[in-house]
Amino acid sequence: MKRPVTDIAVVILCLFAVTTAVAQDSVRRTPWGDPDLEGIWTNATLTPLQRPPELAGKEFFTAEEAAQYRRTRIEQTNADRPLPPGQVGAYNDAFFERGTTLVRSGRTSLVVDPPDGRIPELTPDAQRKVEARRKRETASPADTPEDRWLTERCILFGATVPMLPEPYNNNYRIIQSPGYVTILVEMNHDVRVIPLDGRPHLAAGVHQWIGDSRGRWEGSTLVVETTNLKFNHQSRFGVGYLNGLSDERLKVTERFTLTDARTLTYRATIDDPTVFVRPWTVELPMQRTEGPLYEVACHEGNYGMFNILSGHRAEERQSTR
Repeated sequence: MKRPVTDIAVVILCLFAVTTAVAQDSVRRTPWGDPDLEGIWTNATLTPLQRPPELAGKEFFTAEEAAQYRRTRIEQTNADRPLPPGQVGAYNDAFFERGTTLVRSGRTSLVVDPPDGRIPELTPDAQRKVEARRKRETASPADTPEDRWLTERCILFGATVPMLPEPYNNNYRIIQSPGYVTILVEMNHDVRVIPLDGRPHLAAGVHQWIGDSRGRWEGSTLVVETTNLKFNHQSRFGVGYLNGLSDERLKVTERFTLTDARTLTYRATIDDPTVFVRPWTVELPMQRTEGPLYEVACHEGNYGMFNILSGHRAEERQSTR
């Protein structure tokens, strides 16, 4: 006798529910019942943020292609290789920490949406602002410290929110307590204290360099929404590939999911409608790593800033002779 289709559907649903419950129960939890994400994690990877033009239309590497691309990336980013005449180096490879592997999924970019793996175009108004800033930088690159990038001033880097890989210092420590998740960022020792109690964001007129983060649990996934970020014409993210531009309407939605005991999948959607023509999303695995985390004592009163400003004054004196 055949079992009715409806009975089969009920059995499948029951099995799915049991499997889901088992998966939920298998997640390690804190003493107060939240999924346990505590530990030290790294997002260092050789996978580029955007899909390179030569890989257009190719979402995933084959195993052979991934091995070759990994070798190529290591060669290209070797800071100890000889420089062409006239070029000046900075840190050598002893300082960099880009990682030695590509993401396990085999994707050719960290950007997973749009499907082409590229950051969307700027809006026409944003593009005009970028061009105006470039002209201003050409005319007055170092009149005051405020003319320089936030990274040079040790104020903000791109590793905080969203948590994008930097050339080095790609480690994070997650600490949990009842009602809060705290993320200590190795780069520039920023700390994000994220309440989970449903409180509203700060008033719209209150802006902070790393924004105002609010978190919640969706099953075993930590969802964090960040608004109220502070901006100027230089760079919210502190890195050139975003054209150094964003505004107070930026919202970043992050999702942290423990995939296995040693992998935390990180997914972030950047929504800034006055800057980008559409939202875009990155995804990368963060791997558990050994500690401890040491302080990165970057500070604005560094020799670099002094030399940038004094060097520009010398160029001005030379040009007036």
